[in-house]
Amino acid sequence: MGEVAMEEQEREISDIEPQECSTGPENGVMLVVNHSRILPPFSVVLATVLYCAEFVAAAVLCSLYHKTEDVIWMSFTIAFMLLPAVLIQLALTFIHRDLGRDRPLVLFLHLLLLGPVIRCFEALVVYFKAGKKEEPYVTISRKINLKKGQDMPMEWEIGQSERNLATHRNAFKRTAVIQAFLGSAPQLTLQLYATIQEKYVFPARMALMIITLISITYGALVCIVLAIQIRFDDYKVQLRPFAYLCMIVWRGLEIATRITALVLFSTALTHWVILVGMVNLLFFFFLPWVEFWARKGSLTEGVEKNFSKLGTTVVLSMFTLLYACINVFCWSAVQLDLSHRELIERKQRWDRLALFYCGRFVENFILITLWYFFKSDFYEYVCAPLLAVQLLICYSLSVLFMLLFYQFGHPCRRLFKYNVHDCLHCVCCRTGRRGERGQRRKLPPSYSTAATMVLVPEEPLELLDPQNSQLLDLTSQLEEQETAIVEDMMEAA
Repeated sequence: MGEVAMEEQEREISDIEPQECSTGPENGVMLVVNHSRILPPFSVVLATVLYCAEFVAAAVLCSLYHKTEDVIWMSFTIAFMLLPAVLIQLALTFIHRDLGRDRPLVLFLHLLLLGPVIRCFEALVVYFKAGKKEEPYVTISRKINLKKGQDMPMEWEIGQSERNLATHRNAFKRTAVIQAFLGSAPQLTLQLYATIQEKYVFPARMALMIITLISITYGALVCIVLAIQIRFDDYKVQLRPFAYLCMIVWRGLEIATRITALVLFSTALTHWVILVGMVNLLFFFFLPWVEFWARKGSLTEGVEKNFSKLGTTVVLSMFTLLYACINVFCWSAVQLDLSHRELIERKQRWDRLALFYCGRFVENFILITLWYFFKSDFYEYVCAPLLAVQLLICYSLSVLFMLLFYQFGHPCRRLFKYNVHDCLHCVCCRTGRRGERGQRRKLPPSYSTAATMVLVPEEPLELLDPQNSQLLDLTSQLEEQETAIVEDMMEAA
């Protein structure tokens, strides 16, 4: 993972805004002389706040469960609180490579599950000390700027402070994803199920549910940003407020609908929900490995040079487990390629995206339908048909905002060979042409009874009407272009 981590630092550095002072283009490259303007580590602070808030809220709720002697709820709450916390400590230690360094205080705080706090404090110290004294640059970052239609490559110097902050941002993006889908998502599902079973909402439980929903949504947003940065590594990625709005609504509705469908189904058929969850988890866990064996690939050497094959397999298995947990609740935005050095497939797979959302919509529909027929007496005062329709509408709205994001909010949509509009336009055109051809074939031949039929040799269309021939040529060219677009999309799929 060493080389991958270094490339991720470069992607983080590329998000930094360069200052206005720059030299003219040399060989087509705009060279920025001064150091980049360092942005505050907001992502680091937000991830730390969510981690601490969820941990404290879960601890308070566990104490209430202990007072009421709810052993089952308390046990599961503790498990979903400690599991992501331990994995986060391991991830931070692994990314920062602290095991080979003499930092006993930091390691001790990690043992106390306070690793994110000390890392956040270090990032803030680096940020406030940056710029007070001049420091030599350690590397030069080169990216293509797509802002305002400018495709000129830019280079700017990166100092030690920028590089250290990039390392912290890189680490906390991973911890946010781990916290969201290995802790917050199961925790939210558990607490919502407990609320329905007990028919009462504790204030502490409501606070924990709100925090976990925010954590899951933020983790899903991080997945999208990481996927964009990996696929478009050579470009400077900048997201607009409209893009963030689409992503928040898209992810929020998708996750809330999915968890609600699972919880409602579990209240009606408690034991069957375990089967549904395990089938989803095992399918997405073994899917990358089956593709890896089908390609006859070898284990990537970019994970860690000091690891043996067994260690590399363990790390890839944990990475695949995280990928599977993400897909149980929402679209992961990436496809794994275990034979690739970056472990991520750079190609945008629109067919996978369409299959996932179609399959997930059908699955949610089946779960809600089974809940409707086997629901308990608790829902007598709830309009069950209206609730079912609302859930399906909310999931459809999440898909709509996803399409809006890829069509209008994606920062690199100009680089797409085909977009959502092209796909829909080609499908509609092909459907319309097929309908017109079918109607023409069904029409019977009509002959005029007033005139006499005379057989004459056919003349070339160009001699009869040159304008009509030009229009037909233009129509045939357009049909060939649309057919080529569809064929290219099918080959890419």
